[in-house]
Amino acid sequence: MPTPLIAYLSAAVVFFGLDYIWLSRVAIGFYRSEIGDLLRDKPNMAAAAAFYLFYIGGIVYFAVIPGLQKESLAVTCFNGALLGLVAYGTYDATNLATLKNWTLNVSVVDVLWGAILTAIAASSGYLVSSYFKG
Repeated sequence: MPTPLIAYLSAAVVFFGLDYIWLSRVAIGFYRSEIGDLLRDKPNMAAAAAFYLFYIGGIVYFAVIPGLQKESLAVTCFNGALLGLVAYGTYDATNLATLKNWTLNVSVVDVLWGAILTAIAASSGYLVSSYFKG
């Protein structure tokens, strides 16, 4: 199996698993109390799937592959955190600027979560790919 595919699949499993736990168990009360009036009763799963498909590709391209090229987990982790900071920061800053009931608290928590989650998913993609690469 090609290394980028291994990286993609392993990063996807970790990203989706952790994000599911975060969104459905850990932080759901926080999001409901802060922006409950903006939340759907049920998520738009097609939109969520599109996000996950594209974003995981970005994690592999911008974090995992550069780390593999330099044989550095630190590069992968840093690039993953930076990607998460930029992507989630862009999303949250836009929401803060355009949505009436979006809160700064949500933006801060969400950006931190995005940076941490992306770094962890990228690192898992790196580690699994490195293992199978030999």
